[in-house]
Amino acid sequence: MTEESSAGRGSGLVTPHAPEMRRVLGHFCTGIAVVTAHDGYRPVGFTCQSVTSVSLDPPYISFCPSNTSSSWPLIREIGAVCVNVLAADQRAVCARFARSGDDKFAGVDWRPGHNGAPALQGTLASIEADIEFEHAAGDHTIVVARVTGLWAHEERSPLLFYRGGYGGFDGADHA
Repeated sequence: MTEESSAGRGSGLVTPHAPEMRRVLGHFCTGIAVVTAHDGYRPVGFTCQSVTSVSLDPPYISFCPSNTSSSWPLIREIGAVCVNVLAADQRAVCARFARSGDDKFAGVDWRPGHNGAPALQGTLASIEADIEFEHAAGDHTIVVARVTGLWAHEERSPLLFYRGGYGGFDGADHA
């Protein structure tokens, strides 16, 4: 096993610097999602790559919004979300929802899900859920939400994030 991290082994406590954390953890390939909600007046959403299944019984998922997100406080207050798992051809959607300000939904096709949260068109999957728990964790919040509905498009491929770049499976439709 080759180690390239500045963080040491053993019992000594070493705190790695943020760029080193980003570099090393970037070796873990993730999918990308857009978490959305609707307050009855306007839709809100943000890009998130930290989505995971937590439990099948009860059906829980988790995602981790940044504490600097301006969308997260609005979504937290609404409570009903849709986690839209992006397809390989949705890199522009990913970039749009990663920005602050602008009307992120301008030019993006969506429909209200059963819980009212925007389900984006063309996604790989959509997961509707109700926020149940949160835990402060450094510069992010760990959110646990109970799944209330979900669907997947079996013929689409995922948009993947790896080592600072986007891609997909070999032979799959790439962004």
